[in-house]
Amino acid sequence: MPYLETWDSLPPAVRQHLVKRMQDRRIALVDLNKLRLWVESRPQVPQGKWYRDFGSFKLCGEGSYPKTFLLSGQAAEGECL
Repeated sequence: MPYLETWDSLPPAVRQHLVKRMQDRRIALVDLNKLRLWVESRPQVPQGKWYRDFGSFKLCGEGSYPKTFLLSGQAAEGECL
């Protein structure tokens, strides 16, 4: 299983998309801190689609790359981490 890429390792277009989604979803700083701690733990993620539920939002990804943020009520695809 691959490890989640760090923020600095993400392609610029992916980083820009994630920042825009964070702003669109109005994710609270407290929840972003939970995300930061999880990312810093260098978690392993599946090769295919996955998501991690942080309560007020979900981070969705595929393989080692995070792809987008969803609101808590939105349906996510893939393996729940």
